[in-house]
Amino acid sequence: MPRIFNTVLQPIHAGSFHWQIAMTDAVDSLHRTRAWVENFVVGLDICPFARRELERDSIRYVPVSAASPEQALLALIDECQRLDSDASIETTLVVLTDGAEVFDDYLDLLGLAEALLDDQGYEGVYQLASFHPDYCFDGVAEDDPANYTNRSPHPMLHLLREAGVEQALSRFAHPERIPERNVETLRRLGNRALAERLLACCRSTGGR
Repeated sequence: MPRIFNTVLQPIHAGSFHWQIAMTDAVDSLHRTRAWVENFVVGLDICPFARRELERDSIRYVPVSAASPEQALLALIDECQRLDSDASIETTLVVLTDGAEVFDDYLDLLGLAEALLDDQGYEGVYQLASFHPDYCFDGVAEDDPANYTNRSPHPMLHLLREAGVEQALSRFAHPERIPERNVETLRRLGNRALAERLLACCRSTGGR
């Protein structure tokens, strides 16, 4: 089961690195997420095949409240079922607009989400990637720029088609080097430049 993110490092329960961005309405959260995909993920080539899906407009953005974990998990399964029936969607970003601001709480929800996908028979069908404003990998300092591979304007659960991931990875000579290359790139850029770039996405209230 190939993984785009979280291949080298694993998240640790932490969360003192807080963005001073309030959880606002769903529309703004989607604008910020789109800006992050365009200017951070694609702009820094964190995911080298995200550009294709961005240009094809095959990324679905869905705002979901995690104030009730049960409702958030039901919404996640709804999105899996939508992917089942709509081949025009390659990947879905479930943007958690509230209820998952604390990184530990988010990791608890992520664990439940992964277990639920397996329980519902989606293991090997959909892959779940994780992003959070305070993301911190196990064994890595909170101020290590490497954490920015999984830092985003809002907490989110990212659903990817397993078959699509495999197909995308097959187009690269050494896909296993992508995570290491990302870490090298981010550490070279440094915290200040990365924080400014991410904050610019957080300030975005426009978009398509």
